Amino acid sequence: MRHCLNCCIQLFPEDAHKQQVACQGGPHHSHQACPSCKGENKILFRVDSKQMNLLAVLEVRTEGNENWGGFLRFRKGKRCSLVFGLIIMTLVMASYILSGAHQELLISSPFHYGGFPSNPSVMDSESPSDVKEHHYQPSVNNISYVKDYPNIKLIIDSIAARIEFTTRQLPDLQDLKRQELHMFSVIPNKFLPTSKSPCWYEEFSGRNTTDPYLTNSYVLYSKRFRSTFDTLRKAFWGHLSHVHGKHFRLRCLPHFYIIGQPKCGTTDLYDRLRLHPEVKFSAIKEPHWWTRKRFGIVRLRDGLRDRYPVEDYLDLFDLAAHQIHQGLQAASAEQTSKMNRIIIGEASASTMWDNNAWTFFYDNSTDGEPPFLTQDFIHAFQPEAKLLVMLRDPVESIQQSQV
Repeated sequence: MRHCLNCCIQLFPEDAHKQQVACQGGPHHSHQACPSCKGENKILFRVDSKQMNLLAVLEVRTEGNENWGGFLRFRKGKRCSLVFGLIIMTLVMASYILSGAHQELLISSPFHYGGFPSNPSVMDSESPSDVKEHHYQPSVNNISYVKDYPNIKLIIDSIAARIEFTTRQLPDLQDLKRQELHMFSVIPNKFLPTSKSPCWYEEFSGRNTTDPYLTNSYVLYSKRFRSTFDTLRKAFWGHLSHVHGKHFRLRCLPHFYIIGQPKCGTTDLYDRLRLHPEVKFSAIKEPHWWTRKRFGIVRLRDGLRDRYPVEDYLDLFDLAAHQIHQGLQAASAEQTSKMNRIIIGEASASTMWDNNAWTFFYDNSTDGEPPFLTQDFIHAFQPEAKLLVMLRDPVESIQQSQV
């Protein structure tokens, strides 16, 4: 069947009216009107023996209208659900963008008080009128410093104004010795003048068949240290000094201590310092002797164990002591007093802050100020010891951990 919208064609089920009227503009154009439609501009269909005006039902729609028509044909409930979902998505996206731009949640900071200045340039004794003359350009990356430093400083100053600080009374050396008799009997008062690290020779009374690390508590309580002490054991006997039929071993303490704080880059500093050929560290990182092991604390939840004696702590520096001993022997053979420049370090972040053992020792069970602290003993042995402290903005640390 041929169809043409430019002519009037009546379609019958039998299709007997195929060529009654020729197409207008075609090769057989004629102005003869169709007897059925009688000249009217109609295109008729017969569906189930009923005539239907095709032009009455055909609608011309653009592509955009069809899309909106499909949307409008949604049920009312579906349209509401779609609109509600779009609103929620918009709010979530806006919250994410705002929080990412300001590096903070959409919750007011506890340090933002109405009475405090929000301008980071107004610090210390500066007045708001001096802000124009103070060209302060804080780091963009340190968001917590820029936003909260003035407020936090005002809070600290207000607290400090109500507190009276007094100088701590240092304990007497004899009182320290009474608290740690064994430690003071092992560590001497003076060290070798030709060693930059605090070292000294002590007599080794063990026989050659004796394992010098047999009773070391670090070996007994931790399997992961045993391979380290196997290396120390192999190198031990070749670094004894023999004088008048006696055997002497070189003992050393650290020249500097990395004492804190946790999660502040102490491990990175430790790794970088180890790259220097004249810097040596203990055989194991973080021995935690000053604040834990010498009191018998491995894990506080496990209770107290046998106290690690100072000899076990000194064993950790034997590899460095062996190298210092070789340098001293070479200098002695050349009859020179050349200073050995090897520096020994130790890195235990707990040395600065851990006080879990204070209530068990040194009469510190009272609520008052502890009479003996870790730094008192280190200072008694090594007044020239170097302490390395690494700190971090606590607010920035929390923000980084949440990212």
